[in-house]
Amino acid sequence: MIFSFKPEKYRKDFPLLNQNLIYFDNACMSLKPQQVLDKMYEYYTRYTACGGRSSHTLAKEVEAEVAKTRLTVKSFIHAKKEEECVFTRNTTEGINLVANSFGLQKGDEVIISDKEHNSNLIPWLKMQKEKGIKLHITESNLDNTFSLEAFESTFTKNTKLVSVVHVSNMDGVANPIKEIAKITHEHNAALLVDGAQSVPSTEVNVQKLDVDFFSFSGHKMLGPTGTGVLYGKKERLEQLSQFIVGGETVLDATYDSYLPEKIPHRFEAGLQDYAGIIGLSEACKYLENVGMNNIEKHEIKLNKLVTERLAKHVKILGPQNAEKRNSIFSFTVPGKDIHHISGILNSSKNIMIRSGAHCVHSWFNKHNMKGSARASMYFYNTEEEANIFCDAVEKIVKI
Repeated sequence: MIFSFKPEKYRKDFPLLNQNLIYFDNACMSLKPQQVLDKMYEYYTRYTACGGRSSHTLAKEVEAEVAKTRLTVKSFIHAKKEEECVFTRNTTEGINLVANSFGLQKGDEVIISDKEHNSNLIPWLKMQKEKGIKLHITESNLDNTFSLEAFESTFTKNTKLVSVVHVSNMDGVANPIKEIAKITHEHNAALLVDGAQSVPSTEVNVQKLDVDFFSFSGHKMLGPTGTGVLYGKKERLEQLSQFIVGGETVLDATYDSYLPEKIPHRFEAGLQDYAGIIGLSEACKYLENVGMNNIEKHEIKLNKLVTERLAKHVKILGPQNAEKRNSIFSFTVPGKDIHHISGILNSSKNIMIRSGAHCVHSWFNKHNMKGSARASMYFYNTEEEANIFCDAVEKIVKI
């Protein structure tokens, strides 16, 4: 059956797409549909109040909307219980929460991959320096895909936690999380996954993947900035100590002690971004309406188009097969500065991509590279835009 998807059906919902621009920086930040903006505006105009504190009508409405969002997120990632979903500011906060609350001690070992975003590298380096844990880096295959053999050989009796990315923001390669989870649990360790790039573009079922923790951001999946979720199996969350504490994280307190709140509230300190959380719910609903399978197939279709046209002109990071790079086309041009490439695309055709190390400085430093130019596509991007991008890159190559 021929796959047919019409991004034009959805483009009208995105105010920024009414301008004359081509937005290919979705791996960094997705655009926001009017429905999400309207839902946030609803909070500020209809029931601006604190949740979890007051007993008046407006406060109760806020609490109801936040509770509905938690149920929506639970359904979106196929969690078992809504209390397994902790609201955070972003993926980074979720990873830091686990890193600082898991109870790692001197001599405990953590395994990560060699392509982790700084958000999943720096917390472990910090703990290595300050707490004396040992960090192991598992090497990828030559084509940047994950090596299960190298991964399994990294375990020791002291391995307590594995923390890996689901889909790389650098080259779009997806790691085999289900297999990684199986190996991790066979070694009696826990698995934390950075899902920032996967959740916006593919259906994620945390129960089928059998992850212990899974962190993702709202801003990459049509949601507001400053929103995110840390999923954790209920028994795993209950084992975590509290990281950030204060208002709303306790049931009671004296001058000498305090009684922690139940999960997930014990991890949601202080006044929350209610408008953002409520907007995140609308983003989940919007994506479900589009269909996660449709999104994934359309992104790969665009990436195939770009790859077929530009493979002979540029050096592609990761596998040459576009199906293994999802929405991301990360590339360099011999003899050309990556920032110059990005600048020309922006100034000549209003094409917006990202250039740099993409917060994966460790990998680029190891490979003696300054970074790459990265085009990342989403379901509202069109084949026409992809061809305009290819035309522009071909001209840059010929200069």
